[in-house]
Amino acid sequence: MIRRNRLIGVILIVAVATALTAGARAELQVDITRGHLQPLPIAITDFHGEGPREQEAGRDIASVVAADLERSGLFKPIDKRAFLQDVSSLQVQPRFNDWRVVNAQALVNGAITVQPDGRLKVEFRLWDVFAETQMAGLQYRTQRENWRRVAHIIADAIYKRITGEEGYFDTRIVYVAESGPASRRIKRLAIMDQDGANHRFLTDGRALVLTPRFSRTAQEITYLSYFNNTPRVYLFNIETGRQEVLGSFQGMTFAPRFAPNGNAVLMSYAENGNSDIYTMDLRTRKSKRLSSHPAIDTSPSFSPDAKRIVFNSDRGGSQQLYAMNADGSNVQRISFGQGRYATPVWSPRGDLIAFTKQFGGRFFIGVMRPDGSGERLLSESFLEEGPTWAPNGRVLMFFRQEPTDKDGGGGGASLYTVDLTGHNLRRVVTPGFASDPAWSSLIP
Repeated sequence: MIRRNRLIGVILIVAVATALTAGARAELQVDITRGHLQPLPIAITDFHGEGPREQEAGRDIASVVAADLERSGLFKPIDKRAFLQDVSSLQVQPRFNDWRVVNAQALVNGAITVQPDGRLKVEFRLWDVFAETQMAGLQYRTQRENWRRVAHIIADAIYKRITGEEGYFDTRIVYVAESGPASRRIKRLAIMDQDGANHRFLTDGRALVLTPRFSRTAQEITYLSYFNNTPRVYLFNIETGRQEVLGSFQGMTFAPRFAPNGNAVLMSYAENGNSDIYTMDLRTRKSKRLSSHPAIDTSPSFSPDAKRIVFNSDRGGSQQLYAMNADGSNVQRISFGQGRYATPVWSPRGDLIAFTKQFGGRFFIGVMRPDGSGERLLSESFLEEGPTWAPNGRVLMFFRQEPTDKDGGGGGASLYTVDLTGHNLRRVVTPGFASDPAWSSLIP
């Protein structure tokens, strides 16, 4: 088992040079709050290395950095076959005219060296080609097996420097991996890096699992499991593999989600046909009822400051979104559009709430402001639901399910991402069918 928290001590980040000028910042900046825009042409060279091992690592790191940035939809990596300057001479100084010829607005180069203790030293520099200035330069030292994580951290640094927003590449996804025929689906918890690498299963499929959610530290997961045909909310420690049921409720518990500080879990509790929202303190294991209504209240999600909770309920006659104070007071309906609303989740930035909407026989993924205004639909298909936010609050992941065929086949689910403009819709590659994704925070 990979113990990811041990990486904290093995990656050393040192700023080696940062040259910023007002002109360079003004010329090379991507405003990601705008609508559809042209991706920024960026040249990402293989990182220089003296020996075969260093050269291989340099190619691998550059490839992951380019793939991360390209998937964001904000950058267009230039084909390396068009480059006029070789990697070796680039270590001395870029020939900016050569890079302008290939239409590069930004340039990334780097170097790999193996240290006496076997660790890798990875350096990279980001250049503004037209201003002919270095925008950023960082150096990392890490164990060789952590090269992929270093690549994600470099991509995050480039993304932040050019957009002004935090990156989201050094993150993981937990989801429900599905296999088998539609009538007898096996559902297991699985985890992977946000680009699909380092994939592994966390459960064996003997018990049905649904709705996994990360803790703030990305080291624990809460989820719903039907162990012995009894639905219960569980906690799962990724490092140790330890699982435990959360609480000793007599009825059904479901739809869990961590509080922002990680010390409590929100969930729904159903008994005698009624479903209300509860919170449980993970330190004392004491639960508290937050809603009390004869209707179905479910899918709660805290605001980032933990002062408000959004949830969906049919208390008004149809399934709609409501918000209330963290103590259950001041309940207000916030969705008033046509159709039914479900699975709300508050953005990490606090500015938007994502949701699933069903209307006219179709499903949509959309966002609205916390007061219900400014509703925008970002994606539409036969069936899609379960939005989850990237930690920078600019990208959503969800799952989309295809219809079954006349013989009962098909019907598989896949993961997708879309940004807030609605223009950068991309499928996330997984080994098999996939549903119920949850996006971690940046890995500590």
